[in-house]
Amino acid sequence: MLILTRKESERIYLGDDIVLTVVRIGGDKVRIGVEAPSDVRVLRLELSEPDSQGPRRQGPSRQEPSRRAA
Repeated sequence: MLILTRKESERIYLGDDIVLTVVRIGGDKVRIGVEAPSDVRVLRLELSEPDSQGPRRQGPSRQEPSRRAA
């Protein structure tokens, strides 16, 4: 995981097509704008899991990538 520090109005580019902009910082919240092509799916974690009751305190479990024999 890459962790960055940004100020308001600063941007982060993901590839050529996705831009994240820090819109506002206040208290314990950060407002982020996402510019992405219409075919890129952008979901908040709490909306992607039907049984969640709000933001999770732990990150999602990760699976090791499958390894192919060379």
